[in-house]
Amino acid sequence: MTRPTPEALLEACEHLAGCDPVFARAHRSVGVPDWRYGAPDYAVIARMIAFQQITTKAAATIWGRVEEALGEVCTAGILGASEETLRGCGLSRPKIRHLRSIAEAVETGALDLARVHAADMDAARKELIAVKGIGPWTADLFLLYCGRLDAWPSGDVGLMESYRMLSEAEARHETRAFDQLAQSWRPYRGVAAHLLWNWINAERAKAYAADGGR
Repeated sequence: MTRPTPEALLEACEHLAGCDPVFARAHRSVGVPDWRYGAPDYAVIARMIAFQQITTKAAATIWGRVEEALGEVCTAGILGASEETLRGCGLSRPKIRHLRSIAEAVETGALDLARVHAADMDAARKELIAVKGIGPWTADLFLLYCGRLDAWPSGDVGLMESYRMLSEAEARHETRAFDQLAQSWRPYRGVAAHLLWNWINAERAKAYAADGGR
């Protein structure tokens, strides 16, 4: 898969807008969303691991240190770096273990990212989550970044909050209920995710500007 074309995204947005008024509102506000595309390689997965469970600002700082320390984030670089070096970048021990486990799987061929990239989504997801360190959310997000229009990062709080705000509901959906709702957005759940992300990020930017950048 490659980055979706603007034409394909527009078609998907119009389909979603016809399925759910929430997406009609989001589409009117942000237009065709920017796609979070990443080449289907180890560095993309490694970055996802580094960014998990901490603030975006802190994760960006840590990732910048990793890139500076290794020059290029690749399987050989991660496996060749000492734990002291990686810890010095700010990575936790569990994340280092996961990064190395995934790197070893790529090096041995247990995880073939070219094969994952070409496979249908179910097979691709199965191969990814078979590797220690790659959970369902990471697998789905990787497939989404690779351009899969129907990949769905279950449990993403930002998506649930964006949908709540757009629908003017008092409470967010629980994860299971939100996943069930998302079934009605197939085969464009990934586009739905990007619309929701783009909309809530735009709203946060407006609030930040209105607050004088504080």
